[in-house]
Amino acid sequence: MRIKVCGMTSTEQVLQLDEMGVEFAGFIFYPKSPRYVYKFMPKPEVKKVKGQGINKVGVFVNATVEEVLRTVDDCGLHLVQLHGDETPKYCEKIANYVGVVKAFRLREEDNVLWKVKDYMDIADMFLFDTEGAGYGGTGKQFDWNILRGLAVGKPFFLSGGIGPDDAEKLAHFAKEPVAKDLFSIDVNSKFEITPGIKDMEALTRFIPLVKQL
Repeated sequence: MRIKVCGMTSTEQVLQLDEMGVEFAGFIFYPKSPRYVYKFMPKPEVKKVKGQGINKVGVFVNATVEEVLRTVDDCGLHLVQLHGDETPKYCEKIANYVGVVKAFRLREEDNVLWKVKDYMDIADMFLFDTEGAGYGGTGKQFDWNILRGLAVGKPFFLSGGIGPDDAEKLAHFAKEPVAKDLFSIDVNSKFEITPGIKDMEALTRFIPLVKQL
């Protein structure tokens, strides 16, 4: 199973994750986030971060198309995650330039396939997260049962409050038919010491458990 660790703010920690075999490092370009990367790392430093196999994912919330594309170049991003209210037409403009992960914040009563249908032919992948009062992560899990029995038909990231004790729960989910489209899990705040600073010991224990799924 692939792993994305989001909210990265340290070159050293990104390179440690790379050595552990983590495929994706998420950098948040949303100024209202406590993990806003430019509060911790200048633009040239973000661009210089290069591991052997890790991919840099830029997370944006309702930014302009020009801002996103400029940041892709300025920071050497491999993928863009759109975590706001971006329309299909907006996503298409980004997807013509770089790979797009469209995030959806889910509630228990949501019709997931209806929510994603207009993005099926545009986004490269989806990400399913927990609905919250604002944008970005809540640190809480949504009920994964709302995905059971669905044929998403698009690779997706599973996000939202996944923590160190969830390896067994993930193993059960990985056996569900919907998990044939499960591309990667996405972790963040449950593996932090402070916002943006990861608990590397917890990740060292957790990553091998997920890798074997």
